[in-house]
Amino acid sequence: MNWLTEYVRPKIRTLLGRQEVPQNLWVQCTACEQMTFHAEFDKNQRVCGQCGHHARAPVGLRLTWTFDDGKSTRIELPKVPADPLRFRDSKRYTDRLKDAREKSGLDDAIVVAHGEIGGHKAVVAVMAFEFIGGSMGAAVGEGIVAAAKLAVLQDAPLIVFTASGGARMQEGAVSLMQMPRTVIATRLVKEAGLPFITVLTDPTTGGVTASFTMLGDIQIAEPGAEIGFAGARVIEQTVREKLPEGFQRSEYLLEHGILDMVVKRAEMNATLGRLISLLRVKELAPAA
Repeated sequence: MNWLTEYVRPKIRTLLGRQEVPQNLWVQCTACEQMTFHAEFDKNQRVCGQCGHHARAPVGLRLTWTFDDGKSTRIELPKVPADPLRFRDSKRYTDRLKDAREKSGLDDAIVVAHGEIGGHKAVVAVMAFEFIGGSMGAAVGEGIVAAAKLAVLQDAPLIVFTASGGARMQEGAVSLMQMPRTVIATRLVKEAGLPFITVLTDPTTGGVTASFTMLGDIQIAEPGAEIGFAGARVIEQTVREKLPEGFQRSEYLLEHGILDMVVKRAEMNATLGRLISLLRVKELAPAA
């Protein structure tokens, strides 16, 4: 800083009536690096208008886009022990939770809501990557179980949007136990004869991929989403081979039969409504 920036520039701006440009006016695409007006970016559901890249989305927007007219009702999820292992690395786990809650406005890495999709009742659980990377601990496990029970209670399909780096290391074995718990939760839904649909968003990795995520009656992904268990670099170092282009991306998994559909964000509400309608068709009663 010098007298030009501290004194002369402010004086010139004052004389010319020039105003500072808001810092949040533009957003840069992480894929093609093109700049887009923030308002236009949000209107386009956080999809780049230049290259079609689907940026990560916060829970609130995800619920608004998914339910009819953006209307839904969130439920309160069961409370879990805050720090079962009294874990500490560079900082205490309780402090990490506090910081994440203040930044995200969420209690943990999952939100459950119910409403209508395509005119049909639905229960939706959304994982929040903005909360400690969407990592799955006891709270997320309780959230999936609560969502499954609510779906059975309301006789409605269960839809889960995944976005996670995997199990939450600060909870150790407690986080790993959520893998079988969430699998059992999906069984509750299926045994009730209700559809269970998973929507995989960027990224869906680790223990989340290895548990309930791949058990959907229909498995959908957003374009370009990273999906897998271990990281690509770890796999390459293990097998000592170069991985194919696009490995662990949704299009590659669709081509190889892991996914059923890759659906653009703007088409997700209509697609889910159509799938629910098809899966909830009642058998015609036999003629008398």
